[in-house]
Parts: sequence; structure tokens; C-alpha cells
Amino acid sequence: MASTSREQRALTAAQLYYVQNMGMDAIATEMRVSRSSVSRLLTLARETGLVEITVHSPRAARSEMEEQFSRRFGVTAHIVPAPERATDLDRLERTAKVAARIVSSSADSKLTIGVAWGATVSAIARNLPRKTVHDAHVVQMNGAVNPQTAGVTYAGELLGRFGRAFNASVHPFPVPALFDNPDTKRAMWRERSVRRVLDLQRGAGLLVFGLGSPRAEVASHIYSGGYLDEHDLAAVAGSGAVGDCATVFYRRDGSDDGISLNERSSGPPLDQVRHIPHRLCVVSGTSKRDTLLGSLAAGLATELVLDEPLAREALDHVGDPVRWSR
Repeated sequence: MASTSREQRALTAAQLYYVQNMGMDAIATEMRVSRSSVSRLLTLARETGLVEITVHSPRAARSEMEEQFSRRFGVTAHIVPAPERATDLDRLERTAKVAARIVSSSADSKLTIGVAWGATVSAIARNLPRKTVHDAHVVQMNGAVNPQTAGVTYAGELLGRFGRAFNASVHPFPVPALFDNPDTKRAMWRERSVRRVLDLQRGAGLLVFGLGSPRAEVASHIYSGGYLDEHDLAAVAGSGAVGDCATVFYRRDGSDDGISLNERSSGPPLDQVRHIPHRLCVVSGTSKRDTLLGSLAAGLATELVLDEPLAREALDHVGDPVRWSR
């Protein structure tokens, strides 16, 4: 048992050192051990095969919490070490770095990668390592136009980073995030240029997405970027929505029926999301607990990257009664 505990500490030290790029003094402070102990843990990580050129977590070395989370929610979970005192911005950056490596390892030739814009996915894009693949495509999953901006610069930069990382063709989706009228959306969906992008979205083999939340301490871009007016915000509150995936809103119990904003959303219906084979969700910050639990209830992710305090919160509160108003 002591040996297993030491291996887990070695894995934590290795993740902080090799993946998060933290110095040994900072790791010693975070783990509350001496600098020499960190050095010994890193040596143990190398000697036992936990570390090669980069950190990897073979199934035998997965933490007990990762195994528990995966069994409870039916997803492959990657739990990123983060101290309770870490800021939400720090947790976001840590999870994004881990997620970027998973995206890179998943990227392959002839793969279409669907990207749902947001603060989390922007952080992932900034940390993507380059990988040579062939005939890959990156497609924007929801529009970024809003009444204040065209959204082209924001979404274009994010997509461009994905495209450059994998030498992939990039396919923007220059439509509103939320239409003023559902009839306008239906008319635009009949345009051939729009249908081409919709077809690419339906053919995605990997979806990379974060979760928007009305209660996040680090404001989700859909709430901070001028996408929702006061009537939209009232509609979110009145529907009981706890989060959104690509600007499609859902409740704590995973349902999305009767949420009027979804009729105007340019994002893919949640049933379509669930048909994408590989769905990588990246989320951080304990303020997104209910947002995460709602997405898990909806079955939106097959693989999940999250920080340790959020994982603990989700496990502790998964059985809480679901309350929402219509």
C-alpha cells in the first residue's frame, strides 16, 4: 500500500514538472515536501516507466480518483493535480495543457476535428504541440457572430492555431452564435455554403469543447462577449439551464427540451453531439460543478479533462436533488 502511495506521488510530481512546466521549488511547496524529495519522486517516476519523453499515465498508474470518476460517469477521466488555493485561471491553464497533449495524440490523418469556441478551447489552442498529419480538417461547430462583433478575429485565431498545429484545412462557420429568429436560422440552413459546413460538422470524428456556465468565476465567453442580452439571460435563468455545449443549453438533469434559446442556436443539437465517436470535454473550476454534472447526465463526453478539486466536488454532489424551474 505504501509503495502504491509513493507511485501516486511520483506521478503527481512528474505531471507538475513535465506537463505543467513547474519548477522543483514550486512543486515542493505545492506537495509540502522538500526539494530533495521532489527529485527522488521524479527519479522514481523515470525508473518505473511513468515518464519517458513526456508524462504518460498507463492504466496501471491511473489514480484512484480517476478510476472512481470513470466508473461512476462512464467516461475516460484525466484528473489534473491542482491545489485548493489555486486560482480558477491557474486551473484552466493546467487542464488546457493536459488537454492539448491529448488532442495532439488523437489527431490523425483524414480526421475531421470539430472545435467549439470558448475560453477553455482557446487555452487549449495556445498549448497545442505540432504534429504532422495528412488530409485533416478543422471545422467550427457554432457561429461566433454577435450584435457587437463579427466574431471572425476571435474564432479565426482559435481555428488557425488548430489548423497550423496539424497542417489541417480550416473551415469557418460565419453565422450568428444565436439568431434573432428561428425562421432566419432555418432559411440560412438551406444555403449550399452553410450546408457544406453542416455536413463537415456531422462527419467530425473528434469534438473538442469546453462548457459555458452562467455561474463560472472565470466568465464563459458567451456571457462576457456580448452574445446574450438581458432577455436571453432571463431565458437562461427561467429554463433552469446550468450550462451550454457549443451554445446549446442544458439543465442539471441533462435535459434540453423546451429551452427556447436552442431553437435560435447555431450549435449542433445535443443528439448530434452524442453521435460523434470521440468527444473530449475540458472543464475546470469548482464553480462549474453543476455545469459539469449536467453535461455528464446528458452524455456529452466520452473523454474528460478536469482539475482535481472539481472532480472531488462532482463526486461529492452527484446524488444531490435536481432542482430547476420552467
